[in-house]
Amino acid sequence: MCPRPGLTCRVNWPASCAAVIPCLNEGKAIGRVVREVRNHLPSVLVVDDGSTDDTGARAHAAGAQVIRHATPQGKGAALRAGWTVARQQGFDWVLCLDGDGQHAAADIPAFLACAEQTGAAMVVGDRMAHPEGMPWLRRQVNRWMSRRLSRLSGKHLPDTQNGFRLINLACCAPQCTVAAHFEIESELLLDFLQQGVRVEFVPVTVIYESERSKIHPWRDTLRWFRWWRGAARRFRRARRDA
Repeated sequence: MCPRPGLTCRVNWPASCAAVIPCLNEGKAIGRVVREVRNHLPSVLVVDDGSTDDTGARAHAAGAQVIRHATPQGKGAALRAGWTVARQQGFDWVLCLDGDGQHAAADIPAFLACAEQTGAAMVVGDRMAHPEGMPWLRRQVNRWMSRRLSRLSGKHLPDTQNGFRLINLACCAPQCTVAAHFEIESELLLDFLQQGVRVEFVPVTVIYESERSKIHPWRDTLRWFRWWRGAARRFRRARRDA
């Protein structure tokens, strides 16, 4: 059942929540990521999105259940595959994070506590309070996209592009997310806000080392613009009709 705004509750997180980690060629980091996440949530679903390295084998060795795509289908498709399996296995929540090590597992308890204390159906990690470790271009693009989404929704959304987030699956209808790539972060956020459920943000650690981001600045920004044109119209129409 989708949480009602303001309703606080206690949750048995190890039994109710699975971690979902979409991956493409993250063999170097994924084993460590899975082991650290399992210190907080024992059930970890790694979606190997067509990797050509040993990502899947290393994730499995670290204790994850691996869902394998034969060819890359995009982050959005990988996340939906993980959510589907989590539902089938009876989980009510998913904690989504990246497999390259840029999200600190030590921040996981803050997400869980925030959901319990506020009744939020989605809790998003906020890197922007102390973004000094983020690459300059990514920081500016994130701020620009977050401003646009904030104006559209009428709610302050400090970090709309962060994939580190806790999601209540009852509020995440399969037909409501169609984005195949990185724009799924924005799409899902707008869908939750349109439903009127509570969305909160918690500060998280910024970790950017030598890993190469899977985001392609120009290609993925163009995809986001194509998504934005349709999404903004649909969101405003739904607000008018409500």
